[in-house]
Amino acid sequence: MKRILVPTDFSEHAEDALKVAAQIAQKNDSEIIVLHMLELPHQMNDAILGGASIPETMLFMKKANEMLDDISSRPYLDGIPVTEIVKIDKPIHGITQVSKDYDIDLIIMGSHGSSGVEELLIGSNTEKVVRNSEIPVLVIKKDISDFKVANIIFASDFSEEAKKPFEKLLNFTKFFESKIHLVTICTPNSFKPTHVIEKAMKNFITEFNITNYTTHIYNDTNIEKGIINFANSINADIIGMCTHGRTGFAHFFNGSISEGLVNHAIRPVITLKI
Repeated sequence: MKRILVPTDFSEHAEDALKVAAQIAQKNDSEIIVLHMLELPHQMNDAILGGASIPETMLFMKKANEMLDDISSRPYLDGIPVTEIVKIDKPIHGITQVSKDYDIDLIIMGSHGSSGVEELLIGSNTEKVVRNSEIPVLVIKKDISDFKVANIIFASDFSEEAKKPFEKLLNFTKFFESKIHLVTICTPNSFKPTHVIEKAMKNFITEFNITNYTTHIYNDTNIEKGIINFANSINADIIGMCTHGRTGFAHFFNGSISEGLVNHAIRPVITLKI
């Protein structure tokens, strides 16, 4: 894990994510790239693309760079290589581009979560990154002074398409020697007999060279509640979840369990795109 990207809007939640990134970087000799996305009015964007110099734009850029300099001087970042980037772009596009340009291994973002109408109509940049990123995204919901990854959940149906995301999770956990708890949530709307689930889990795990794991079947009223309640029952450090990257009507009708967890789970959530 060589490079960790931390997008920031200079909020308290973004700093919570940066503190976790610092702890991971210290353990793995990683570099942190701190990114601030500067969204400007359309007329300014058009002028910038046309090569014009705009005093307001330069003022915004200067202020953002000053704030990044201030963040990079935090004591918890001492000894960690930090690269500061201010980019004028829409958040999701800019984060995606920087991830490619800098060969990012992990994105860490803060989130305060949302609910009800706000969640449905507005959404958040964190949700959009979770939905679209090809790179694992770790979402932090609160200040964590001692970040641990001793116990991590991987909630799945253990189908063929879950194998690639699981490989990404293994690459993440190998740095921490984590114990992985494989779990299928069984609900009234997605019921499967125990022997069917156990067979799917066994077939799935035999393709991977891991020994420090457990398997579980957990019953609940819906998948999201089941994952959260199971995580509470074993005091998991992180919840791991696949995301399909659905958009539009498919996303509206099918919903997204991973985005729901990002909004509602108190524990850190790592999402891995299928």
